[in-house]
Amino acid sequence: MKNALTIAGSDSSGGAGIQADLKTFSAHGVFGMSVITAVTAQNTQGVSAVQDILPEIILRQIEAVFEDIRVDAVKIGMASRIETIEAIAEGLKKYNPQIVVLDPVMVSKSGYHLLDPSAKDALIERLIPLATLVTPNIPEAEAIAGIGIRNPQDMEIAARKIFSMGPRQVLIKGGHLDGAAIDILFDGTRFKRFTVQRLQTQNTHGTGCTLSSAIASNLAKGDGIALAVEKAKSYITAAIAHGLSIGKGAGPVHHFYELYQKAGYLQ
Repeated sequence: MKNALTIAGSDSSGGAGIQADLKTFSAHGVFGMSVITAVTAQNTQGVSAVQDILPEIILRQIEAVFEDIRVDAVKIGMASRIETIEAIAEGLKKYNPQIVVLDPVMVSKSGYHLLDPSAKDALIERLIPLATLVTPNIPEAEAIAGIGIRNPQDMEIAARKIFSMGPRQVLIKGGHLDGAAIDILFDGTRFKRFTVQRLQTQNTHGTGCTLSSAIASNLAKGDGIALAVEKAKSYITAAIAHGLSIGKGAGPVHHFYELYQKAGYLQ
């Protein structure tokens, strides 16, 4: 069995963050481990509070995992402060994992800022160069690349700018644009588009976390980046289609829809 490590924040409602990552790893037959960077008070309606974990504890968590267990892939999510980013970068440089998927979480769906604005430069300078793949959505790509994005052509321009910052490849997620959902992958030479029909549902909590974790799972199992993204897109599309209507706001995607179908719980 392959092993994947998520370095991210905890979501008390279970739909995003560490919880979504571990569910996604399990759904892909990958053993999941976690380094918690922050604890959020969160539900389907939004984030109400955040407690950051001390950087020395973040580093100790990383060391505890790598000193004992083989890590086939790392997924990085919420890293809200400069100190947090520095601790993660120190740990990754120490153990040099071959696969790092960076999901640069900046703002929650409800508008809560999960990345301190002062930490953006640290994210760009310390974590993006370590990434096998970085997976920003449109607002995140705009912030990182420093340009406005209004169409797929702008997405390609942003992808080039982010690629120049040092990752091996860039996937810009186009879910914030109108029309069909178009994601664009750039390997430094070629662009590859992944297009699916937009699903009309509010149950999209944890979509970004789940997609990046699915990609990390597929990479851990030996897929190339383009194939890993293609498989992950199919997985998240079905997970959204079977999203759970729980809570009063945006419900979570269904990470285990395949198992539920096989058990006869879903039609």
